[in-house]
Amino acid sequence: MTLSQLQPSSLWTHFEKICSIPHPSKHEEELIAYIVSQAEAHGVQVDRDEVGNVKLTKSATPGYEQAVPVVMQSHIDMVPQKNAETEHNFETDPIKAYVDGNWVTAKGTTLGADNGIGVAAIMAVMCASDICHGPLEALLTVDEEAGMTGAFELKEAWFNSKVLLNLDTEEEGELYVGCAGGVDVTVNWPVSKEPVAADCIAFNLSVKGLKGGHSGIDIHKGRGNANKLLNRVLLTLSLELDITIAELNGGTLRNAIPREAFAKVVIPKDQEQAFQRLLADVVDDITDEYAYVESDLLIKAKASELPDEVMDSAAVTDLLRAILTCPNGVLRNSDRFDGVVETSSNLGIMSYDGNAVSLQFMTRSLKDRARDNAVQRIRSCFELIGAEITAFGAYPGWSPSDDPTLLNLMKSVYKDLFDQTPGTQIIHAGLECGILGAKYPAWDMISFGPTITGAHSPDEQVNIHSVQRFWTYLLAVLKRLAKMDRI
Repeated sequence: MTLSQLQPSSLWTHFEKICSIPHPSKHEEELIAYIVSQAEAHGVQVDRDEVGNVKLTKSATPGYEQAVPVVMQSHIDMVPQKNAETEHNFETDPIKAYVDGNWVTAKGTTLGADNGIGVAAIMAVMCASDICHGPLEALLTVDEEAGMTGAFELKEAWFNSKVLLNLDTEEEGELYVGCAGGVDVTVNWPVSKEPVAADCIAFNLSVKGLKGGHSGIDIHKGRGNANKLLNRVLLTLSLELDITIAELNGGTLRNAIPREAFAKVVIPKDQEQAFQRLLADVVDDITDEYAYVESDLLIKAKASELPDEVMDSAAVTDLLRAILTCPNGVLRNSDRFDGVVETSSNLGIMSYDGNAVSLQFMTRSLKDRARDNAVQRIRSCFELIGAEITAFGAYPGWSPSDDPTLLNLMKSVYKDLFDQTPGTQIIHAGLECGILGAKYPAWDMISFGPTITGAHSPDEQVNIHSVQRFWTYLLAVLKRLAKMDRI
């Protein structure tokens, strides 16, 4: 079965086309061209701003011109993640999406249901002629996954709507009314090099098989961070052996929990037996610790060709201790909202280019001061070893509205459709709503979407049945809002 044979066919047809067009962050132009061409072919007004955001405007269904104006919002770009053995160029190759039972997933890569399903739903609504709605706008932002550039650069007074429906969350049956803010942190540690001593041998260390996931949505699940686990192995070895490091890399995105990490290490030949013993011990400890959450975890060492140079051996242990100490995972849960993570940090990328070690973090919090304090904790760890720390791209969280009118309407529509009350949540991920709300403070905002699991990882999949419910619900909400002249 092809995606376009699924129901609702209009949404899935658009999503199938979206999958066929490469669109990682900062490479969205080809997909934007498709969006523009489809909108114009259906008589929808198209505008773009200087940064590349797309605005679509559609007149109300006749008779509903006085209804409250609504803007639907999603982001165009997707996270480019793949398994190490998968051959895929996200800038040129289509996503190989396919139906797998009750789910749609991709072969060895992220699927891009985050947020391609939202974009597909918006396109299906804007291109339809049989959907009841009031004055309707759509905002499709660029570069959300790599810095929220589109949201940050959005012009004020560009939209006339009073209600924003964000279609970028991943649990059908849940309404999101708030989200965490965040900031990117980069650590740069210059490295002196030294030649490899005589009578040494080299090994390639690898940490693989972790689940990974979204550094906001999945941060509370106790999953292993490949960068931190590899560092744990390296530090254990360095405390007893004359170990040096020639290569170091792990993770690909600061906002994805890293699934894999790699290092090339050099030791004296006469320490090989001790190396194997220590490695076996620490691997046993880690696999036992993560046995119930990371059953596919695999940590291995393979003999390798000896490199010419390694990091300065006198400094390596300082680096490893700093990485061990730096905050990662859930730092604090919310006291106000039960079951909600307040503050977290994710060491998403670790790399060494032969001159410096670079570490990249995504730090999130419902509270700006707590977010900034987490940055200070990272800063304190690495300034002690002479590293340079840069924090950038800070964005605010989205606080729940004190006015329950829109939320109550959304709950009522869901109850009427499915005979159950939807949940209400605050998400730890960084939705664009916080930034957009700062520019359009009069907007009343709700976020919802279908069920997506494994976002930001090659395990990403979207539930087919939930997409049908999501679509039915979106149309019902638009119809209900079309009968209202204010919120």
